[in-house]
Amino acid sequence: MMKQTELSELDAVTRRVRGKILELSHRAGTPHLASSLSCVDILVAAYWTALRVDPKKPDDPGRDRLIFSKGHAAMALYAVLAERGFVPPEVLDAYCVDGGKLAEHPSPGCVPGLEVATGSLGHGLSWAVGLALAARLLKRESRVLVIMSDGECEEGSTWEAALMAPAHKLSAITAVIDYNKWQATGRSNEIMALEPLARKWESFGWEAREVDGHDLRALSAELAAPQDPRGRPRAIIAHTVKGKGVSFMQDDNNWHYRSPSDEELAAALRELGLA
Repeated sequence: MMKQTELSELDAVTRRVRGKILELSHRAGTPHLASSLSCVDILVAAYWTALRVDPKKPDDPGRDRLIFSKGHAAMALYAVLAERGFVPPEVLDAYCVDGGKLAEHPSPGCVPGLEVATGSLGHGLSWAVGLALAARLLKRESRVLVIMSDGECEEGSTWEAALMAPAHKLSAITAVIDYNKWQATGRSNEIMALEPLARKWESFGWEAREVDGHDLRALSAELAAPQDPRGRPRAIIAHTVKGKGVSFMQDDNNWHYRSPSDEELAAALRELGLA
């Protein structure tokens, strides 16, 4: 059970990460701000409480892998990797700078800790299947965590991978769906009938769980849970809010495309207690 002091420390981390995301979007003028804010708590719970990774040895062959499939929200991953110590904070100055390392969608090896290129939605779970099979062949205990968007659950390639993982008893895989209920042009369930989402994953042979995607204690418990003895991979449906952390951005899909003005940035940082 996570102690209250640990919970307070992680909450401070999430606020700093959200502040950095806001600054990156403001400086670079890039979209996908709200999508980045919705998955911060998932990333923080993963990197601070669940993943067996060492920032000083990012290429350790026995490490756990995180596949950040919703690559359009790369600002969140970059900020978390910097906060966790994989890269110095000043590396973030290269975000969306001509000739810089950090593109709007991540490329493999651009910074330590970033495993694969993502952003073409629907491919992350397939990567996870391949990595889990490779780890089995190499007799490694590595776990593979995939962070996906709810929109990816409309892609056929996602469900091909979802069929294969339980068929091969790849219990080392955990898929977390950042279920913020929005896509680029509207509500997820108005564009495609995703519900009942947990039951869909269960019908494909997964152990499916639902959780508040902003509850660090609950997320940490789910991510650190033992693998299923029957060999089922785990799908965690994380109910989140797009734009989480900033009142005037929350659940407002305009922030899928917008970046904050000087005044909006200042107001958002004040809300987060960072200004």
